[in-house]
Amino acid sequence: MLFQILSFILDVASGLLTGACLLRLYMQLQRAPFANPVGRLVFALSDWLVLPLRKLVPAAGRWDLSCLVAAFLLQLVQYLLLWLLLGAGIGLAWLPWMAVFSLLRVAVSGLMGLMIVYAVLSWVPTRSPIGDVIARLCEPLLRPVRRVLPLVGGIDLSPLVLLVVLQVVSIVLGHMQAAALG
Repeated sequence: MLFQILSFILDVASGLLTGACLLRLYMQLQRAPFANPVGRLVFALSDWLVLPLRKLVPAAGRWDLSCLVAAFLLQLVQYLLLWLLLGAGIGLAWLPWMAVFSLLRVAVSGLMGLMIVYAVLSWVPTRSPIGDVIARLCEPLLRPVRRVLPLVGGIDLSPLVLLVVLQVVSIVLGHMQAAALG
């Protein structure tokens, strides 16, 4: 029971910080403004790790690799702590692979969260800085789906379709992670 509690707390903390680093990377790629509550939250959660890493990890074009490295390191530390708590149940060599799978799953979960918020905000006809940022982040993901899926009765089902696809990707990643463990 204690291991489950500690594992849960570690998962929540590392998931939040990893998600902030990945969101920072994605917001920079989409050139979304950071002068809003979402941007300020992302900076507050990720500056302590991303800024020092920028001195060591150069950017690659528009890709701020320090955000990606920070997210990976957070997941690696999470799995290292779990490995220590378990008493070294699996080999240490598997930890980077577990961190990669977990990083991908956090990215997919974050995109699913963005889609859900986007869908809910689309029901309420108000303009807000947060809604504009969410729309700016979701529109590039929805564009390919909208090209294939027409409006159904005047309703855009592309967020729902993308949520289903992301859930399938999450399931596949979970099975791949389990298979990698053996």
